[in-house]
Amino acid sequence: MSTNKTIEQKMKELESRVEKLEAAPSPSQSVSPSTAKEKKLSVKEFLMTKELNKETQKTLVLGYYLEHSEGMESFNATDLETMFRSAKEKLPKNINDTVNKNIVRGLIMEAREKKEGKKAWILTSTGEKYVESELKKV
Repeated sequence: MSTNKTIEQKMKELESRVEKLEAAPSPSQSVSPSTAKEKKLSVKEFLMTKELNKETQKTLVLGYYLEHSEGMESFNATDLETMFRSAKEKLPKNINDTVNKNIVRGLIMEAREKKEGKKAWILTSTGEKYVESELKKV
């Protein structure tokens, strides 16, 4: 039964991504420089825009990146590990522990449904605001 949920979740995520792609202008359509979107930052570039001193902060920012840049509705430990590796950052000894510390601080909360059979999380609105305003590089 959890396999069906996983498939349903993946289908919803894929449908969301396809809708975004379909809404984007095709290369054949002319786009003026003033209306062109900025190029998406890589996960490493995004991390470099933040002042990060702790693993918990990196974990929070990577969760934000997954939700806002990758369009994920929720993320799990595997997703976070993939982002740490993509950014060529040292993996925390225990990703779940870094997430739990953010949960205690009210920055992340558990998602309603599991993702790929694993516990999944989302950022709280407080967590989003913290990433956007408190972790900016000066």
